[in-house]
Amino acid sequence: MPLTIHPDAITALVTGEIGAPASLLGRHQIGDDLCIRAFRPWAKQVDLINDDSGERAPMKLIHEDGLFAADLDATWAEASYHFESVTLEGATEVFGEVYGHPPLLTDYDIYLFGQGENQQIYKKLGAHAREINGLGGVNFAVWAPNCYKVALIGDFNRWDPRTHVMENIKDAGIWEIFVPGLEAGARYKFEVRSHNKGYRAAKSDPYGFFSELRPDTASIVCDLDQYQWGDAEWMGARAESNPLKQPMNIYELHLGSWKRKDRGAYLTYRDLADELLPYLVEMGYTHLELLPVAEHPLDASWGYQVTGYYAPTSRFGAPEDFMYFVDRCHQSGIAVILDWVPAHFPKDGYGLNYFDGTHLYSHEDPRQGEHPDWGTMIFNYARNEVRNFLIANALFWLDKYHIDGLRVDAVSSMIYLNFSREEGEWIANEYGSHENLGALAFLREFNEIVHAEAPGAITIAEESTAWAMVSRPTYIGGLGFTFKWNMGWMHDTLQYMKHDPVHRRFHHHQITFASLYAFSENFVLPLSHDEVVHMKGSLIGKLPGDYWQQFAGLRLLFGYQYTQVGKKLNFMGNEIGQFAEWSEARSLDWHLLEYDKHAGMQTWVRDLNHFYRDQPALWQVDCEPEGFRWIEANDADYSVYSYIRYADDREDFLIIVLNCTPVVRDNYRIGVPRSGFYQEALNSDAAVYGGSNVGNLGGIHSEDIASHGLPDSISLRLPPLAVLVLKPID
Repeated sequence: MPLTIHPDAITALVTGEIGAPASLLGRHQIGDDLCIRAFRPWAKQVDLINDDSGERAPMKLIHEDGLFAADLDATWAEASYHFESVTLEGATEVFGEVYGHPPLLTDYDIYLFGQGENQQIYKKLGAHAREINGLGGVNFAVWAPNCYKVALIGDFNRWDPRTHVMENIKDAGIWEIFVPGLEAGARYKFEVRSHNKGYRAAKSDPYGFFSELRPDTASIVCDLDQYQWGDAEWMGARAESNPLKQPMNIYELHLGSWKRKDRGAYLTYRDLADELLPYLVEMGYTHLELLPVAEHPLDASWGYQVTGYYAPTSRFGAPEDFMYFVDRCHQSGIAVILDWVPAHFPKDGYGLNYFDGTHLYSHEDPRQGEHPDWGTMIFNYARNEVRNFLIANALFWLDKYHIDGLRVDAVSSMIYLNFSREEGEWIANEYGSHENLGALAFLREFNEIVHAEAPGAITIAEESTAWAMVSRPTYIGGLGFTFKWNMGWMHDTLQYMKHDPVHRRFHHHQITFASLYAFSENFVLPLSHDEVVHMKGSLIGKLPGDYWQQFAGLRLLFGYQYTQVGKKLNFMGNEIGQFAEWSEARSLDWHLLEYDKHAGMQTWVRDLNHFYRDQPALWQVDCEPEGFRWIEANDADYSVYSYIRYADDREDFLIIVLNCTPVVRDNYRIGVPRSGFYQEALNSDAAVYGGSNVGNLGGIHSEDIASHGLPDSISLRLPPLAVLVLKPID
């Protein structure tokens, strides 16, 4: 008989070893002989139903493990059909044919992916609702080139790796299957069997859009195109914006510990939209930066060990809930930045590590492929498909979730082959040097594509070394980021503020040094989560002196940060003067606001935020030297600093004076650009903020006395451990 199956093929099928299932299952015809076969191990009876005529054809059990076949006439040659089965438990199940459907991925998709240039590969790989000739279902595709078999497993097939074996499309290493009748909500994984050393594992979908709540690890079918966005006006304005010339005061936040419900339960994405956004608006923040939202197994990693790059974590709700949260942010005037982690991924067995029995996404040699500090795997940026995975992921968040920017974590660890390694623990590049050429090319390509495909979106590098031109265009040799965190400013400023004020005169340069390189990059000034964890203590806990001096010092620190050149970032809890070191396991100490000092600190930050947003002089010329001028940078004896911030309009400027000691300075003269009345626009020592209320009675008139190379001057009373901001009033 022409359609007879070889016994070895049947054995391979029923034992789960077959790699080309469509050669046995589905519809097969040779001449006038037509046969349809199905494999259903838990069925005791299967009938074939002709969708066109309604004809029912009983199938014959041809192997006791569940292989059924029906020999049919020519009327079935082109007919659509499905199956009805009776399970061993006596239940009735209806299922569709999974073989014989055209693949979703085209030759061009596969070619572009192989070249690393398929920017929307997430629309083809993973799980996607699909309709073929009126038949609805879900299409699954996964890249696993070193496997001889990949099977789709899930609730719908009792997690049996024998029933939904996927087809290797054109032997390109991409495995695909279409499952009729499947809908959103189905849980699934890929069971991979490798050519290499008999490796087999059940893997989550690298392109999965939704995951089970940890500790469960299955992917969940999810349709991301159902949410109706309401932020068209925001997105249109963003595309026309110039972020370098706009205010940016970022509130950095960990979703799980900003605030908790009773008994410690998480706020959901929708809860956060209701509770967090009014707070951000009231406080005057422009941007919200979220520690990584992508799915991760361990709460204590804060999201920096990602297992689901395309899935917002299910800890706080479903993907649609996260869309709602971002939408509400935009409608409230808040931009959303995500921390993004292309530097490394964890070793969890269900994730990317050793995905197809090889180091598919990383390097085999641990001197290249394993991070010595974090015990994680390093991406192989030189591999086209890996680079495509990451760049498409960046575009995915900007496209599907309307994210406004990506802050790239741990850039230094990416660009140096010897990062945190001793001699002999790393492999040099082709020129014998320590630069990771693949990572550098990846970062440049990432920035070029993001800025081209998502106008107005920003990229921010956390880069802690002196690598040149991180935030300069790629066409002049830069890495192409919009901004770079100013880690040098952060380090020097905090070191200075830790000194007892009586000793600060000997460390005066720790404040002025930053001005030597302030315009070498487009900087963000960060006081981030990294500074309030791992036994570093809280910001206020770093400051010397008694209770009063610590609060005054923190107000001074914020005043300095907001009036210096560069965009601003503060981690949650900084604004209330929280003394306890941050922990992801609990809420911020909101009860502190019952105390006047903490409430005053919050009021100071709120007023500072709103003032900052209202004053172009504090943000319009952040990235060019024309926006800043020292008045007095060298008064180390008094530990006083004074400077001017200019807007594009040079007549729009602010005078800033910092007194970094707890001593009141009377008759302190500084030069000013022109005559007039200088209003005391901000005074961090005001009583409403918890200060001693020393000041200049609301402002002071200039005198026709030249000083500091300027034509006029003012004589001030400087409050202790405080910042004064003065604005000329005509």
